[in-house]
Amino acid sequence: MSNVVNAGSPASRVARASSSVCNLTEFGLNGFTEALRQEFVGEYVRVVVVEPGTVQTERVEHLGDAAPRQISGEPMRTEDLADAIGHVVIRERRVAVNEMLVRAGDQTW
Repeated sequence: MSNVVNAGSPASRVARASSSVCNLTEFGLNGFTEALRQEFVGEYVRVVVVEPGTVQTERVEHLGDAAPRQISGEPMRTEDLADAIGHVVIRERRVAVNEMLVRAGDQTW
């Protein structure tokens, strides 16, 4: 079985002022992923969108104090996200996880 994993964002779930372009791309990615999933049903291709919340990455480190505070505690680590993706792609064929929202434990949005 092949896997297509698209990386989305919680911005695909709720529209917010000042986030119109981000919302456009993220809502669009969800629609694209669902259409692709339907096109490949029965072809042994699993298609999923994973929407990670705050993850500790170089981007966050480079922004420093300019980074918006989205959580009050510890962000997820990249290995947490990798573990979530692994959970999706090792399911038996009879199970299809089509969308997964993964957030840091203290993230509120």
